[in-house]
Amino acid sequence: MKVKEAFTKINKLDEYVALAIVDAKKYQRTNIELIKSFVKKKIPGVYVTLSKPYETLVKIFKQEGIDTEMIIFIDAVTKTVGGVEKKGNCLFIGSPENLSDIGIAMDQAVKAIEKEKFVFFDSLSVLLIYNDSTSVAKFVHFLASKMRVWKVKGIIINLKRKEDEKLIKEIIQFCDIRLDIK
Repeated sequence: MKVKEAFTKINKLDEYVALAIVDAKKYQRTNIELIKSFVKKKIPGVYVTLSKPYETLVKIFKQEGIDTEMIIFIDAVTKTVGGVEKKGNCLFIGSPENLSDIGIAMDQAVKAIEKEKFVFFDSLSVLLIYNDSTSVAKFVHFLASKMRVWKVKGIIINLKRKEDEKLIKEIIQFCDIRLDIK
């Protein structure tokens, strides 16, 4: 399914946890289109990035006409590569390995937004580089449960990779919908 079809499908729901399986070639474009869809509707949110530093994302989003002031970023990349880490709308986490810090930062960020909101988690594939699949599955269960408590529109991104199929089968039970975006 295409990004617009996926967004149309989930847009019918007020709150949800969606697992989006994305082809690597379409990964960046998919993320941009999904975030753009939220921001166009004036829905603020939280973007957890494990793959690109905050500064890089902001630059890309601004080039795409996305209002980055509507997004609180949680960056688990910048500190790992020794980057500068002081920005108003970004919380910097030490590493994608530290799942509890990611969870705490997400809780703080989500609670800072008082109205309808989204949470965008990018991506499980990176978590699997730093953590074993059992820890990632437990974290996704925790994350999906928190998304329900927060009453958000939640999207968890995972690259389409054969080696992740076992994990996907395990974690899909925690999600409301699976979106296979090609």
